[in-house]
Amino acid sequence: MIPRSFFRASRLCSRCYTTSTTTTPPMLLKIRKDMKTAMQNKDSNRLSVLRALLAQTLNASKTSQPINTDMQMLALLRKSASASRAAAEEFKGAGREDLAEKEDLQVKIMEEYAGGVETMSEEQIREAVQGVLVKMKAEGTKIQVGDLLKKVFAPEVLGEKPVEKGGVAKIARQLLAETP
Repeated sequence: MIPRSFFRASRLCSRCYTTSTTTTPPMLLKIRKDMKTAMQNKDSNRLSVLRALLAQTLNASKTSQPINTDMQMLALLRKSASASRAAAEEFKGAGREDLAEKEDLQVKIMEEYAGGVETMSEEQIREAVQGVLVKMKAEGTKIQVGDLLKKVFAPEVLGEKPVEKGGVAKIARQLLAETP
């Protein structure tokens, strides 16, 4: 028989086995807050979009690449918006205007949130890539897109700044094509 004091003492001791600490992106916090207001206002379209986004972030958190930044959240928003656009086109093709209209409303809501994420302007990215390109030319090494992007995404150039990697790669290819 185990004394009762043993159970009481065991409740007092709790251990935290977390090995890493992650911060919640501000966009995700905004989505959670807006979901509460959508529930209060009984806005079913917005609520379904926000629930779907939270479910996708929860699923991503169980993978090897959880969503930790606003840029990752922005990528998720854009991916979901493009899927909804494709679904709307399919519905229009099938003659289901009611479902197509519903998907279009969902796309507008997702684009509203995507517009809230601040990223670097194209001119700033172009200047950074151009600066790295000039340095690489001065070194006299053969310039390839992959090598250029490695140096552009180094911590001292763009590092952790809010940029879309696909946009940076596009600009890098353009600048490489323009230079002889």
